[in-house]
Amino acid sequence: MAAIPPDADRRGYLLEDYRLFHLKESRARRFDYHYHEFDKAVVFLSGEVTYTVEGRAYSLLPGDILLVPHHHIHQPDIGGATYERCILWLRPEFLARYGLDPCFRQADSTGFHLVRPGEGAKAAELLEEMEAAGREGLFASALLERTCCIRFLIALNRWALDNRAAGDDRAYTSDGKIQQVMAYINDHLSQPLTVEHLAGVCYLSPSRLMHRFKAAAGCSVHQYVMQKRLIAACGLIRSGTGVMKAARQAGFGDYSAFLRAFRCVYHTSPKAFMEGESREEKG
Repeated sequence: MAAIPPDADRRGYLLEDYRLFHLKESRARRFDYHYHEFDKAVVFLSGEVTYTVEGRAYSLLPGDILLVPHHHIHQPDIGGATYERCILWLRPEFLARYGLDPCFRQADSTGFHLVRPGEGAKAAELLEEMEAAGREGLFASALLERTCCIRFLIALNRWALDNRAAGDDRAYTSDGKIQQVMAYINDHLSQPLTVEHLAGVCYLSPSRLMHRFKAAAGCSVHQYVMQKRLIAACGLIRSGTGVMKAARQAGFGDYSAFLRAFRCVYHTSPKAFMEGESREEKG
């Protein structure tokens, strides 16, 4: 079984509750597809970018907010104009602690990741206040920064509940056949998922499926299946399932193939990975 290429992995590490970035990029660039262990909100300010999340491509407009729940595979494709955005990384445990995760849970369950706030929304201003609080270095600056973060998340959930883009098929492009295949993969990870079998699910030839899947998702069928199986195995291991049993339940028939894939993506062994997470929780 082929190994996952090293660019097909989770990206970024978040040890604190949240982290804010304000970024500009002036060159065309297409990122490799990847996922995170944390949730991510992208507030688009200017430029030209298409964000593909789980096979749906969103061409963002200034003021749009893209929600990327943890474990959703995504890939930004930046055009030539200067791309400016604010990105907020968020630990799921932090969101759940304050009851501020409904917007991400909604994006996860519906597969729709775009929030288009109504007139007068001040997403950028709220994040600018948070950014300023984080660097001022005055009394209770950290508390003020956290307060600004929570204010933004309250507003974000309200915008998501009254989302102008919800139900608008023009807000994204996708390949219906590939969406069908992705849903099947995620519902049948423990079963054999060969290209030939998946081609039968969506009534395409294997070669046509591979071509359309790569175009829609930014990765091959094999890479997508392996990523989702690794994510599932990690979830089982975290819940207390033994490593070999978790690998089998996630669909890895060959344990040595699971270990190779795990090391390629997480750059460590399953045992060392869990020991590191345990130290982080106690720290």
